[in-house]
This record gives sequence, structure tokens and C-alpha cells, in this order.
Amino acid sequence: MTTWIWIFIAAVIAQRLVELSIAKSNEKWLKRMGGIEKGEKHYKWFIFLHCSFFISVIVETALKNDPSSSLNYVLLFIFLTAQVGRVWCMQSLGRFWNTKVIVLPGVALIKQGPYRYVKHPNYIIVAVELFTIPLLVGAQWTAVLFPLLHILLLRVRIPREEKALTRAT
Repeated sequence: MTTWIWIFIAAVIAQRLVELSIAKSNEKWLKRMGGIEKGEKHYKWFIFLHCSFFISVIVETALKNDPSSSLNYVLLFIFLTAQVGRVWCMQSLGRFWNTKVIVLPGVALIKQGPYRYVKHPNYIIVAVELFTIPLLVGAQWTAVLFPLLHILLLRVRIPREEKALTRAT
């Protein structure tokens, strides 16, 4: 693996760890304010999927061991655009942004930022990332498998999230 690939993977993992810290802080705040967590049973599968994703990216890329891998600027642009969207989602939701489904009864749904146009923009962004990150580093099998697994999990999560959000307002 070339140096830029290691740096890129490490940077994305570091970004995710920072986001988990923000999510944990927001979770504590939401629960102090009376927030109710829903869908706890399927959440562990998201954790498993995302941890497995990074392991798969690293293993597949290491096994391929292509020292001549060059940076695909189109994929990098798509990835960076997704990061702008990711930050937009987080800023639009503010303290309500979380990796879990936590609803605060009586609070209206946020309809600003990307949520003005799409119901679940962050899930679209994650799907783009699950596809572009592996392709950027040459892990084609991971790029096919993990977006499909993500879609399967979303078939469980989105209906539960919609139900929780509808009841909370």
C-alpha cells in the first residue's frame, strides 16, 4: 500500500471517531432533555457493518498490494463533496444529530439544510462513501459488498426511524 492510502484511511477513521464523540455528546444532551432512544436492537449491526467495512478496506488493499496505485481525482472529488454534505447534515441538525435514533417528544422535525430537500440525506452520503472510499484505494470487492449491506440495514432502520419521528411530533 502506498503512503497516501494509509494516510487517507487513517484520516477517515479519525474523522469517524470524532463524529462518534460528537454523537455521544449529543446523545447525552438529548437524553437529559427527555429524548427517547428507539431501534436499539439494530444499532449494533451498524457498528458491526462500519467496523467490518474499514477492516475489509484495509485487508483488501493490503492483499492487493499495488505500489503503483495512483489517486483518482474524480473519486476524490466525489468523496470530498460527500464530506461537505456530511458536515451540512450535522450542522443542520445541530444537537439533534446522532448515529442512533433518539427522538425528543414535542420537537418538530428539522426541515432545514439538506433535510429541506431529502428526508434522509446522511444515509445517501454514507452510501456514496461506502462506494467511493474502497474504490479510491483499490478495494473493489468492498465497494460492491458494503453499499449493498448498508441498503439492507436501512430497510430495517428507516421504517423504525420514520415511525419514531412521526410519533414524537
